[in-house]
Amino acid sequence: MPFVNIKTPEAALTRAQKEEIVHRTTDMLVEYFSEAARPHTMVLIEEVKDGGYARADEVFILPPEYRAAD
Repeated sequence: MPFVNIKTPEAALTRAQKEEIVHRTTDMLVEYFSEAARPHTMVLIEEVKDGGYARADEVFILPPEYRAAD
């Protein structure tokens, strides 16, 4: 069973964008593993709260202008 775990900043994507990522990721995996993989493919999108991760020793907070508007 193919399994993909995608982590994004909280509120960075709309529901529609998440759905598109799920469909496109599934389609990509089917290209590699065949159509038989589609019903067994798991795509997990996890939202990480502000301050829950860091880059280059700096805690990351998503600026308001990058937040998705549902």
